[in-house]
Amino acid sequence: MSATFKSIKSLVPLLDRVLVQRFKAETKTATGIFLPQSATSQPLPEATVIAVGPGARDKDGKVIPMSVKAGDRILLPGWGGNAIKVGEEEYFLFKDSEILAKIKE
Repeated sequence: MSATFKSIKSLVPLLDRVLVQRFKAETKTATGIFLPQSATSQPLPEATVIAVGPGARDKDGKVIPMSVKAGDRILLPGWGGNAIKVGEEEYFLFKDSEILAKIKE
C-alpha cells in the first residue's frame, strides 16, 4: 500500500522517521547491454535522505537526536519502509533505527 501526494514538500516526517529516496537500478551496463527487468527488480540498498523528523523522546521526555540529516547517503535494509508516491517518484519512510549505515565519501 502506498500513499499519493502532489508535492514531496508537503511531507514532514514525525518523531524518528526518515524520508528517503532509493537509488534506481541501472537498466543498461557500461558496455550498452540492456538488463532484464528481473535483474533490476530488487531495490538497491542505497538511498538519499530527503527529510528527517525531530527525533523520538526517551522515557524522561528528552528528544533523542537523529543520526542522519537531509542530503546524507545511507545504507538501508533490502526491504521495508512505507512507500509514498509523489507523481512518478517513489519515496520511503523508515525509522532512524532501521538505517544500517551512513555512507561517507
